[in-house]
Amino acid sequence: MSTFLYRLGKSAYAKPWAFIAIWILILGVVGTLIGVNGIQSSSEMKIEGTESQKVLDKLTKELPAAAGGQASIAFTVPDGERLDTPERTALLLKAINDVYNMEYVINPAELAAQAAAAAAGQAAAAQAVPFGPLIVDGAPVPGVMLSANGSIALFQFQFTVQQTSLPADVPDNIINTVAEVEQSGSGITAIPSDSLKSMPAIGSTEAIGVAVAAIVLFLTLGSVVAAGLPLLTALLGVGISVGGAFALGSLIQMNDITPVLAVMIGLAVGIDYSLFIVNRQRRLILDEKLSAAEAASRALGTAGSAVFFAGLTVIIALCGMLVIGIGFLSTMALVAAASVLINVLLALSLLPALLGLVGERIVTAKARTKHSTAAKKSQHSFSHRWANATVKYRWAIIVLVVLVLGTAAIPVTKMELGIPSGASANLDTPARQSYDVISKGFGEGFNGPLLLVAETKNPSEKISMPILGKLVQELQMHDNVTLVSPLGVSPTGDLAIISLIPKTGPTDTATRDLVQELRDPNSALTSGNNINLGVTGFTAINIDMSSKLSDAFPVYIGIIVILSLIILLLVFRSIIVPIKATVGFVLSIIATFGVTTAVYQWGWLHSLFGFDTGGPLLSFMPILVTGILYGLAMDYQVFLVSSMREAYVHGRQGKDSVIHGYDLASRVVLAAGVIMVSVFAGFIFAPDAMIKQIGFALAFGILIDAFIVRMTLVPAVMAVFGDKAWWLPKWLDRLLPNLDVEGDKLIARLNAESGQNK
Repeated sequence: MSTFLYRLGKSAYAKPWAFIAIWILILGVVGTLIGVNGIQSSSEMKIEGTESQKVLDKLTKELPAAAGGQASIAFTVPDGERLDTPERTALLLKAINDVYNMEYVINPAELAAQAAAAAAGQAAAAQAVPFGPLIVDGAPVPGVMLSANGSIALFQFQFTVQQTSLPADVPDNIINTVAEVEQSGSGITAIPSDSLKSMPAIGSTEAIGVAVAAIVLFLTLGSVVAAGLPLLTALLGVGISVGGAFALGSLIQMNDITPVLAVMIGLAVGIDYSLFIVNRQRRLILDEKLSAAEAASRALGTAGSAVFFAGLTVIIALCGMLVIGIGFLSTMALVAAASVLINVLLALSLLPALLGLVGERIVTAKARTKHSTAAKKSQHSFSHRWANATVKYRWAIIVLVVLVLGTAAIPVTKMELGIPSGASANLDTPARQSYDVISKGFGEGFNGPLLLVAETKNPSEKISMPILGKLVQELQMHDNVTLVSPLGVSPTGDLAIISLIPKTGPTDTATRDLVQELRDPNSALTSGNNINLGVTGFTAINIDMSSKLSDAFPVYIGIIVILSLIILLLVFRSIIVPIKATVGFVLSIIATFGVTTAVYQWGWLHSLFGFDTGGPLLSFMPILVTGILYGLAMDYQVFLVSSMREAYVHGRQGKDSVIHGYDLASRVVLAAGVIMVSVFAGFIFAPDAMIKQIGFALAFGILIDAFIVRMTLVPAVMAVFGDKAWWLPKWLDRLLPNLDVEGDKLIARLNAESGQNK
């Protein structure tokens, strides 16, 4: 591998424009595909096989009109005023009728044939609740409820398809239509629900992370030219990978968060991988007095090999998510893995071509002079003193790190998973305003209605009107039910649709318990009426998704641990190093989730991180973050510990090899860690709650793993074991292939050739 990369680097350096032209052509093809296919994504996060999805699939097949998604608009006026004045109701009626007449929106008039069936249980539904329908000209307005004080109206409507299948302009058209009620002097405010929100945006706060990365690159590499190369390759990698994902959007169903994730990963690894290679080239020029051309080729053969295996580790960790078998998560993993692959290829082909254009200017004359002076003071550098301190106080450091990370992990025992709702959105967002207004006027449950499907246990029997009425009455008597409304019966009479509004919110534990209770085939409710109840709707789907992902998480952790041991065994040819690295990663990940729980679930330091209210953690975040952090943690493990191994192989023993290897690699690992933390931290202040959580978990995870585990705990543990850290049974040594990650064989061959030429 190292010899191949050395030759590739030599070729790219000598013929830069050929390699540059290939990548420009690839970018052009991606741009053309986007132009032809357009940009397509979806907010869908469907998990096949869950109870809610089975019910939804049945509805789609037997009663399509009832299987569509739901949305709502809240209308408010100032306290003390009412919405049901003639002038205001006229505005509301026009907006509501305009929405009902839109394509993809179900008009209640079309369901008149089912009105008689629906009326069977209306008397039971009309309980003494502190609200009622909006009455205009003596008749209720379909789909509109009015609060007790008349200041809030809730307009609920249904689509013919799920929101994820709607054309992008439909939610925007609905929002613009209802906004017309806010005309001058009306005093009405229209607030759309969270289900009508647009896809997450990219490019605002994220730019801050890129700016910090640019500063760190300049400080590390010492020149604008050298610092610009990693940024250029990373941005090109993001453009190709994210553009390619969008270009294929018509062929694969891609979640809205997928391209954002690709940007996160692509920027972070793209900058870091190029940084490792450029830094190695500069070291070879300054330390060994090589020409820029030879240094670039050797850098690709040595650091490039480490980049290749580090990138491969990230890709394997991400592709490990495919084993879980969750469609949208698999797509996210594959797109992120493709982003890493493209950035690895760019670092190994385009970067040496760009270095060929820069030539000897990669190291300025000032940097050469400064290096010769600094070399005399290397023993007094901060990294050297830090390495000495970690070795000297190794046992104290090990105990302290384990205690600190163990304490940080405590909140993980209380971690709750779900899909963030409007309840945890920022106070100034429409999603939060809608949630609060609906809760104030009607109760939290109206933010997460449940859709019940009743079927007789005996297929030959039909659901009669008396059975439906009795069922509605019994449901209404439940302690955690606000309102039950029958929606109709299928044409065959074997399936009834019921809307149920819980008293508790969509992410509340009591709502989850209610869903499980309703599904129980042996409950008094189902047995007494000889029926089976299926529960679906956005709230039930999220509950099932969180449960499935929670069950899958331990399996994925097991996969990651086994994967870690095998890969590191191959890379380092050691028994102790893989075990140590894996234990360090486990400490990092549980501490990361512990702190993320404290911040985003409990609301600690919420104002510092730009949000107002805590809530459940994103259900797929633990699996996603574990896969990404594992790959990135192994990057630092490879670059730092391979430097220690290099020092050991070249004759340094025990603690001296640890200190020398740390001294050589720590500066670039430190810079890489700061860059990754900066890039991920830029997403913490994105407007979308899901992106906030992922950005924070990745940024904090890298902060812990790079600076506490890899740069503090690792040298302390390596000093404890000394040379024994590299022990490998002879029989296993013979079986394992020699990957030569640091390019020792390449350097030996080049040195031999150099000696022969002399």
